[in-house]
Amino acid sequence: MSHYLFLGPRLVRAGEEIPEGYLLLEDGEIRAFGPLDALRTERLVSDSARKVVDLRGSRLTVIPGMIDMHIHGAYGADVMDATPEALRVIAEGLAKDGTTGFLATTMTAPPRDIEAALKNVRDVHEHAKSATFGATLLGVHLEGPFLSPERAGAQSKAYMLPPDSALILNWQHLSGGLIRQVTFAPERAADDAFIKTLLNLGIVPSIGHSDAHHAEVVSAVRAGARQVTHLFNGMRPLHHRDPGVAGTALIEDDLTVELILDGVHWDLSLFKLVYRQKGIDKMLAITDAMRARGLGDGTYTLGGEIVHVEGKRATLGDGTLAGSVLSMQEAFQNAYRLGLPLSDVVRLTSTNAARQLGLSRKKGDIAVGYDADIVLLDGDYQVVATLVRGEVVYSAVGWLHG
Repeated sequence: MSHYLFLGPRLVRAGEEIPEGYLLLEDGEIRAFGPLDALRTERLVSDSARKVVDLRGSRLTVIPGMIDMHIHGAYGADVMDATPEALRVIAEGLAKDGTTGFLATTMTAPPRDIEAALKNVRDVHEHAKSATFGATLLGVHLEGPFLSPERAGAQSKAYMLPPDSALILNWQHLSGGLIRQVTFAPERAADDAFIKTLLNLGIVPSIGHSDAHHAEVVSAVRAGARQVTHLFNGMRPLHHRDPGVAGTALIEDDLTVELILDGVHWDLSLFKLVYRQKGIDKMLAITDAMRARGLGDGTYTLGGEIVHVEGKRATLGDGTLAGSVLSMQEAFQNAYRLGLPLSDVVRLTSTNAARQLGLSRKKGDIAVGYDADIVLLDGDYQVVATLVRGEVVYSAVGWLHG
């Protein structure tokens, strides 16, 4: 394993900025960090097995690797392709954008197609334990089929099902226990049994593609629902006589909300409202990206449907939004432009996702003993390099390898 000592970059972690710091990575973990003037340089630099990267005066910033809990595809590949190559293309591509961990997100489809995707994730995840080739595959976000046809968006209505505990138990077995999040419409469940099943399996129950009324959302929260999928999109909107899913998501303190910060899925002038109402610890930046991410304008597919991409918009033929072409790097930049301090942007793009996934002791921050998943950003917050477990998986510069 590679050992690195970074000298002089700004370090930004959850709740703290160190203007000029040091960062020591060994054996895939963060071994030490802090202000540069507190470092006993001679002892650390003298270790011949350690690469010293002197970034003093460079204006580079180091942040924890970003985590995307909702991504369907990128760079021409889609999770529903159900091939090892597709997941490899996605993982390698995400590293270019500063993403070090992701949930492979499915679509509503025939059960056999979902099962093929789950088995593929299981097999690739097992192989990836001994190889680092891009962002870490952290598991599966099952988006569908337990959704509402009334709020289908780009999801196929033909294959939607009511929440089914027996089916989720079977699918969790097929995936090797890798389903980490399930988006569902609570109004379609007969009782609380489905939510309880998810919780017992260690899965995040996330309300989305739902036409639920306020009382139905509250009931789901009391049963254990913890999250809302892409706030404002694919859900009953806020109304003064019925807050719906969107309004109740803002009201209920126990709900963490996903946000697509592309300026297409919702007007970002609402960000201030969400931030004031939820607080930074209850917000997650996600991309909801589809296979066109990183490829530009053109015609693509998502969930078997033709998708037209022009600029920042990905739509079906009728104009319905069909995922996004957003990257986590862009989400980070947009959040900063909206006025968040960098330490809060780190929470939004990394720390909070790690917490939701039960990984907050290993990922989502710069802290001793955490995985060495880090990103180097330039003065414009463009990704310069990405390291996963201390190994360089993307670099736009030669000096990190030299």
